[in-house]
Amino acid sequence: MAPSPEGDRLVVSLSGWREQGLEVVERASGRILQKLPQPGAFIGLQFSADGHKLYASGGDEDAIFCYDWRDKEATPSGKIALAVKDPKKNGARFPAGMAFSSDGKKLYVAENISDTLAVVDIASGSVEQRLPTETYPYAVVVSPEGRVYVSAWGGTTVSEFVLDGSKLKEDRKIQVGRHPSALLLNASGSRLYVTCASTNNIAIVDTHSQAVIENLTDAPPSNNQGSTPDALALSGDGKKLFVAEADSNAVAVFDLSGRKGSSKLIGRIPVDWYPTALLMDRDQLLVLNGKGKGTRSNAVFPQPGKRMAPANSDYTLGQLNGTITTLPTNLKPSELHGLTNRVARANNWVPKRGSAKYPPFKHVIYIMKENRTYDQVFGDLTSGDGDSSLQFFNRAVGPNHHALAERFGLYDRFFCNAEVSAQGHIWSTAAYVTDYGEKTVPSIYINKRDGNDRDDVGNPAGGFIWDSVLKKGLTFRNYGEFTTALPTNDQNSLPRYQTGDATLDKYTAPDYAGGDMKIRDQARADVWLKEFQGFVEKGNLPSLEFVYLPRDHTQGGRPGGNTPKACFADNDLALGRMVEAVSHSPYWKDTAFFILEDDAQDGPDHVDSHRSVLLTISAYNRGGTVHRFVNTTDVFATIEEILGLPPLSQFDFYGRPLREVFGKEPDMRPYVALKPEQSLDEMNPEKGKTAQASLLLSLDTPDAADDDAFNRVLWESIKGENTPYPERRRISSLELARNR
Repeated sequence: MAPSPEGDRLVVSLSGWREQGLEVVERASGRILQKLPQPGAFIGLQFSADGHKLYASGGDEDAIFCYDWRDKEATPSGKIALAVKDPKKNGARFPAGMAFSSDGKKLYVAENISDTLAVVDIASGSVEQRLPTETYPYAVVVSPEGRVYVSAWGGTTVSEFVLDGSKLKEDRKIQVGRHPSALLLNASGSRLYVTCASTNNIAIVDTHSQAVIENLTDAPPSNNQGSTPDALALSGDGKKLFVAEADSNAVAVFDLSGRKGSSKLIGRIPVDWYPTALLMDRDQLLVLNGKGKGTRSNAVFPQPGKRMAPANSDYTLGQLNGTITTLPTNLKPSELHGLTNRVARANNWVPKRGSAKYPPFKHVIYIMKENRTYDQVFGDLTSGDGDSSLQFFNRAVGPNHHALAERFGLYDRFFCNAEVSAQGHIWSTAAYVTDYGEKTVPSIYINKRDGNDRDDVGNPAGGFIWDSVLKKGLTFRNYGEFTTALPTNDQNSLPRYQTGDATLDKYTAPDYAGGDMKIRDQARADVWLKEFQGFVEKGNLPSLEFVYLPRDHTQGGRPGGNTPKACFADNDLALGRMVEAVSHSPYWKDTAFFILEDDAQDGPDHVDSHRSVLLTISAYNRGGTVHRFVNTTDVFATIEEILGLPPLSQFDFYGRPLREVFGKEPDMRPYVALKPEQSLDEMNPEKGKTAQASLLLSLDTPDAADDDAFNRVLWESIKGENTPYPERRRISSLELARNR
């Protein structure tokens, strides 16, 4: 977000799933005056010193887009190429933040993927220099003295560059802490403020001593990770620092007026969902909120064969519209106190819940599946709030899902924290997703950025649930999560799998397939059952098993692949077999299953596009229909309480564990898996509309295909070409009340 030279316009960069480009917004009214589509966009926006030119980072296009600014309007005037882009590949540079040199003749550009800072000569439009940075450079600022500072999302430093004659050279790297992102200099350039987004930390750097002189923390009251400071602004007098807290949906206010080292958090102001940019405008603060007002029902999902207008997209990422919030900065202490309390209530920052007594569980089997909504699976169950017209997989296809819900409990208000799988796998294993994960997802899901992260740039600082298990001295086994197949020349047997993480590999079943949709879940269940029988014989079932059971994702209408119904039936039977095995074993008395989807992106739901499938299974389950709000991190918090693990983020710390779903007396009746009426061997037709459409999609692994196109194929494969979607009946009924 950048102010126009006249001060009455704002230019906003759009790097979403539905739109990429720029918008020009009238400051006073909030009206959108111009829309300027770009084939790629990411973070960077700069006006030239004379106010006649506007430059915007082009993300995947490996270019800076140029605009003439005249009469308060932007007109495209070309682009500066940072690299020759291969049209068949994603960009190799991915420009992000940028800033002008002190004389305005050079543009310094953070090249986010290539780990470099590009020095662009504005007059010639050429790259004069390229200097290495730490991994994933993000933001760039320039001091009045001409010193250049570059943050590194994937590192722990800010790189400082100085002029040596006409060339730039690195002076030093300043250690600031994990995941540095947003940068801000005060007016004199004597102080550099750095958000370390995954650690609730804001480093204050003395630019003369080139060292951190103070660390501010904007942690929630629990002191866990999860505030995600990702943008900065200073008051005009420099005495207050405003920090956008993306995951607390707030702006934190720090008082800097005291002695060095005595700065303090004095309050918070509520804003919309996921603030990503701040701009000080006299006595007002402008806040750009990346996810705006959130999502809604998506019963009007794209109809087969009809490409919906982007503005009407009901795909979950397409529902997210950014907003701008205007905040006063001269609040009285009593006003700020009241707003701070509103933030606390909205985030459920209540005192830590008391200890709870669970049944004598010693083992948790945590199963994650792929992308289904509640209505797709349970829309026909009259005991819950379902819409049968949106159901894809009825009892004949998913008899075990239905029987397990009817015996052990149906949850019709379970919502995934994630929009898509790139977030969902992290939410489900770490209870928190960094701003790197959130901000790159839209580009990844429109094939404008590769999703294979280097290093651990997307990993939360608090680690994953298996880290907590191992630190406590408990045991763990991983089946399929974060694994890839090792190369093999043997075409007659399944490959072996590893995660690439030395620690996790020690606890990973090497024969259990990861996310390959060509491999049946029956094969996965066979591997799991073989190991389970070994645990029964030796009496050493792990404390926690994480099981990835992904084939409910389906292969769409791909020729040579199983039909979507066959894929789901395969998934259903595998789940039933696993529950059956445990319920017939000595471990039935002290084992609990938690089964959820990583996200709900691949289908319609009449309540909300995040509503999904949850099953909890044990001998102690009360059963019945549970109408209370539950989300991914509530389930996570339940598992942590059962195993005695500390919370990893504010989301599981303040989660609402499912304590009430368990009774005191066990029902030891074993479960018998049901064989679906649906054939597991049914194949997609070799020809036809869905076959042709599926051939254009990458369906071997989850979320590799364009989800909008994939969902239309899935609907038509199951419902038929002439079955239209029903009209939307109501907007989202996602409850704001968080019942315990």
